Amino acid sequence: MRIEIQPGVRLFVDIDGCGLVPDGASMRQRPTLLLLHGGPGFDHSSFKPLFGQLADVAQVVYVDHRGHGRSDRRPPAEWNLDTFADDVVRLCDALGIVKPVVLGQSYGGFVAQRYLARHPAHPARVILSSTSHHFGLPRKLEMFERLGGLPARQAAQAFWLDPKAQTWAEYERVCRPLYNPTPAADPDAKARTLAVDEILFHTARHEMPTMDLRPGLARVQCPVLVMHGDADPVTPLADAREIAAAMPPQWVRLVAFAGVGHGPWRDAPQAALTLIRDFVRGAGDDGGAVWQPGASGPGVCSS
Repeated sequence: MRIEIQPGVRLFVDIDGCGLVPDGASMRQRPTLLLLHGGPGFDHSSFKPLFGQLADVAQVVYVDHRGHGRSDRRPPAEWNLDTFADDVVRLCDALGIVKPVVLGQSYGGFVAQRYLARHPAHPARVILSSTSHHFGLPRKLEMFERLGGLPARQAAQAFWLDPKAQTWAEYERVCRPLYNPTPAADPDAKARTLAVDEILFHTARHEMPTMDLRPGLARVQCPVLVMHGDADPVTPLADAREIAAAMPPQWVRLVAFAGVGHGPWRDAPQAALTLIRDFVRGAGDDGGAVWQPGASGPGVCSS
């Protein structure tokens, strides 16, 4: 369904699970988990079907950013983080959602960081997954070369310095397979995505090269989970550590998954879902910890 959040602006929204559930003689309100997808230019489909499993603890709300996927097309002047961050609040107002749990994956994590800066009192809690606070091209290039050799470094450099259809095609061929060490469990996932490449190219040219989201993170007022894989080439783990360091320590947990790439649930689905489920329920809100999950799930917590 499409939800109007401003006159003439509709976002595509889909929902798994109930917000109100029977609890004895009363109805109990469950958390709302609002999912912000990656990109820019992609859609919410990468969260499905796995995130439907979280409907046992929350009402799960999928949304396509303004201009993306099945949302209404919008002009380039609206393709920016301030607009997308404010759309989180607009959508919650339209749906009557109070104190959401917001998860931002990759570019969705950029949006979530700007949302935290502009609306720090709005969320109940936030998950920043496989994301960065800046462009960070040298780190990207180093990781791509480590995982894929000089051809991967060259393809990444060509695209990020000159984003267009030709360089994107080579990046897709050479670099995207390096995002995760585990072969894709869902071979049709990419085909289901409604991509708007123009948004990707526009953002990579204009907003991303000078982006620095860290100053706004000092305003955080709710628990924030930063979850990341140490084998992620496009948003390297060093970026996650800097994101965590930019927030008040009492609010933040950094969870680093060993041998895991971009979007931890793609390589360690059950460990990642367990972590998200516990965080949504409010378990382990003590901040300042770094977890190193093992192969069978979240492992020993160390400072």
